[in-house]
Amino acid sequence: MLQIPNEKLKDLLTNDGLVTALQFDEAVSEGLRMNQGPAEVLMGSNLINAEYYYTLLAKYYNVEKADLGQRQIDEQSLRLLSEDLSRQKRVIMFAKDPDGSLKAAMEDPTDLGTIQFLSTHLKAKIKPYLASFEDLNRGLAFYSKKGAEDFRKVIEENIRESLRSKVKDIKEAALDLPIVAITDNLLSYATAIRSSDIHLEVFESEVLVRFRIDGVLHEMMRIQKEVHPAIVARVKLLAQLKLDEHFKPQDGRFRYKIGNDITDVRVSILPTYYGEKVVMRLLPATQHPLSFEELGMFPDTIKILKENIGKTYGIVLVTGPTGSGKTTTLYSVLNTVNHPEVNIVTIEDPVEYDMKYVNQTQVNVDAGMTFSSGLRSLLRQDPNIIMVGEIRDPETAEISVQAALTGHLVLSTLHTNDAPTAIPRLIDMRVEPFLIAAVLNAVMAQRLVRRICLGCIVSYKPTPEFIEVMKEQITELKINISYEIPKVLFKGQGCAVCGRTGYKGRSGIYEVLDVTETIRKSIISPRFSLDEMREIARKEGFVTMFEDGLRKVERGITTMEEVLRVIRE
Repeated sequence: MLQIPNEKLKDLLTNDGLVTALQFDEAVSEGLRMNQGPAEVLMGSNLINAEYYYTLLAKYYNVEKADLGQRQIDEQSLRLLSEDLSRQKRVIMFAKDPDGSLKAAMEDPTDLGTIQFLSTHLKAKIKPYLASFEDLNRGLAFYSKKGAEDFRKVIEENIRESLRSKVKDIKEAALDLPIVAITDNLLSYATAIRSSDIHLEVFESEVLVRFRIDGVLHEMMRIQKEVHPAIVARVKLLAQLKLDEHFKPQDGRFRYKIGNDITDVRVSILPTYYGEKVVMRLLPATQHPLSFEELGMFPDTIKILKENIGKTYGIVLVTGPTGSGKTTTLYSVLNTVNHPEVNIVTIEDPVEYDMKYVNQTQVNVDAGMTFSSGLRSLLRQDPNIIMVGEIRDPETAEISVQAALTGHLVLSTLHTNDAPTAIPRLIDMRVEPFLIAAVLNAVMAQRLVRRICLGCIVSYKPTPEFIEVMKEQITELKINISYEIPKVLFKGQGCAVCGRTGYKGRSGIYEVLDVTETIRKSIISPRFSLDEMREIARKEGFVTMFEDGLRKVERGITTMEEVLRVIRE
């Protein structure tokens, strides 16, 4: 991100009364640790907003803001630059002046090298404008529309070519050019539209291709079943799996590069009745941990979490179903506690982010490295903080508890529906209640909701019928709170930026069970009751995930329908 020199930015922000000098200095220090500028830290903490900062940038560098939400993007101008170059250079060509000069929305309009490149490449004078992250998304959405058409066309052409091929051997099929092209197009298009997963599901007469975008699966196309074995073989070859194994599940991974973007691809192959189902999870290799604010946590949630991860020993758990963002939250916690004076060691399956100054270890069952065996070894490395990817068996639970008892802070995940249910889950793993009470600091539960697209957000008054339906759904979920539906709600109308869905990006909804003395006494009580413990927590200010979601509905971050959808998971 383009930056204003620190001293100048400090003067501007303090003169406007948005931050104090101390807050700015703290943001500089935090930015150095997180490899970010102070402006990014301040925006992540919600002390300044992006629109304000881009206005400051435009004034400081004496350039005009692109504001592509308020301008019409000329598709002919856009197409002058390929999507790959547009992504690589972080530029959107959005208009052409009568004199032939081209208007370019740029992430960094002071980048003379890029301006010169564009001028030479397009043989025209370039007029740079300052582009925000949303501006770039709007431009890239136009590419995506054409990209969807090209994606289907290329896949269909290569399927026809593959069916004409005389290749018989499965290894030869995996190297066949049409099959290579099909797999590459699946990966490149999924990456371009920011999909998190690719699903290839085989049925009696066809293969269903679905992408998960912002947590929701979307059908992309259906392809002939005849090419399915070759595509599976290609994926297996990339992930270094056994090509001739068709009756056992297999897991692997590989890296895929498009331009300067590198994506880690986690592969899962599962035998089904009609053939092998393939799921590829896409993880940006260059992604850095987000701040708690960027994850969508409110100040009261952050306060409880920081108090508990600031302790020198004990266990902090993050719970939720698969795909609810638990690991991302743990990395943000690690990033917060990552200081030169502490030794942090992790055991993960797999390592999803490469973190500076953190000793990361990956589970390798074939080599005898499991969560439990790896955890035993980690304890001999003199760590202050241990991150265990998941507590999934009694042995790992026992070692984690012993580590916490002996002066280590243990961070881990658990599969439970909400925060209080983590207690009976640990008891089910044969951890004694008195040990749980002794070591457990806090439990956070979470889900991911889709954010309303800022490019097409509108307010509306809910109808009486809508309010009645929402109240019925809340009653069905047996959520014991009294809640009045707001008189004004928000939604996305659907636009090119969000693919007509009305949603763009995701945010977390959270609940944190702070294990206070009263809660500890409840856990070790011979008459322990989960319902009674919930009541105690409520009296002490416990905010449920549903209530946290409602707060985000009222602020126009997400919709009521979306909160109810994910709470049912």
